[in-house]
Amino acid sequence: MKLEKYLDYLVEWIRQAVKEAHADGVIVGVSGGIDSAVVAHLAKKAFPNNYLTVWMPINSSHQDWACQEILVEQNQFKCVTVDLLKSFKQMSKVLKKTGVELSDLALSNTKARLRMSTLYALGQSKKYLVLGTDNLDEWHIGYFTKYGDGGVDLVPIIHLLKREVKQAAKIFGVPDVIIDRPPTAGLWENQTDEAEIGFSYDDIDAYLIGKNNNPDLKKRIDAMHLTSEHKRNLAAQPQEFLRDK
Repeated sequence: MKLEKYLDYLVEWIRQAVKEAHADGVIVGVSGGIDSAVVAHLAKKAFPNNYLTVWMPINSSHQDWACQEILVEQNQFKCVTVDLLKSFKQMSKVLKKTGVELSDLALSNTKARLRMSTLYALGQSKKYLVLGTDNLDEWHIGYFTKYGDGGVDLVPIIHLLKREVKQAAKIFGVPDVIIDRPPTAGLWENQTDEAEIGFSYDDIDAYLIGKNNNPDLKKRIDAMHLTSEHKRNLAAQPQEFLRDK
């Protein structure tokens, strides 16, 4: 299937999912990155009059701000800003008072969970479903925050490789400054996805389409997929209680 045709399918799929949920539209967080840019385009195409994008800075970089600003202005996206910095600082302060030694990663993931709560507060108020922005690479290795950016209603680009997301971005006319920038979750200063993961998205793409020849890479990706399985499922359940009849 041509990518253009698949993107058209995604638009219709989003519309149908919203209809089945008896909702009115969709909402998506924009970060200044390529994945959220593509999903924002899908959102507007699916519901031109009933969508919302949300910019939620928490110590976000100037580049994050500039990229999302360019994206929103170029496409005239309906967008609201919810500055979560004070909320994050207050939550961090309260958590530290527990006496539990909090890891940097745990605190960073709190940012993603604050954003999730914000999207659902706004989305529920407008009867909008929350669109996720995770691509196939991220989903496979578990590179997302459980009940953070992974806490959504629909995951439209979950079957697209990172390189296919880039192709989709070009089809939608996403600015090159967004397409070409190093992918980042923006969880801390100068953080980049590939540096944190330890290998490139090109490597993951190759693995996912069966073109990886590096056994060490395969071992690493297989391990990441296995240990992150819980993220791709609802809460684990014990066996059913069999009542006496």
